[in-house]
Amino acid sequence: MSRSMVDLGEYFDYLCKAREQLLRWIEGQPAEVYTRSFPFGLRSIRATLIHVADAQRGYTLRLEGIQYSATDNPFSLDTLPDLPSLVVVWSDLNPRTRRALADLGDGARTIEYASRVLASGKRLRGTAGGIAAQLLFHEVHHRAQVMAMLRQVGVAAENLDYNNLMFDRID
Repeated sequence: MSRSMVDLGEYFDYLCKAREQLLRWIEGQPAEVYTRSFPFGLRSIRATLIHVADAQRGYTLRLEGIQYSATDNPFSLDTLPDLPSLVVVWSDLNPRTRRALADLGDGARTIEYASRVLASGKRLRGTAGGIAAQLLFHEVHHRAQVMAMLRQVGVAAENLDYNNLMFDRID
């Protein structure tokens, strides 16, 4: 059975398109909504988006075979006080992430890395394809949390499904 090649960069394009709509919803709110505390997830839209951008960077570097540390991280609550500053740094990362996904190569190749979330010294091993999947799905998971936060402040945040944003309408 023949398998067709899939360009994971195209799936990343979808994430970016959905993210642009999400950011428009956030930009349309008073500034305090960005930092408001919610009783779930990472507790604020700001913390959630910074986490997603930071994770994107980490997974991109892992796909590229680059080791990194927390000390050289441009995505932190200390350095990104507002949404516009996050958008600038995050947007700069997107072409690099798209290239890493589009040029994934052997999705079965093993990648091992030190976890920044698990206890110190813990290492994880996965495949390049698994890390690419985590990069893509991780944002969708947290985007849903941000959408729920927005709904709690009265924003009708919905309809970011892949087919709504990426399929051509023919009727």
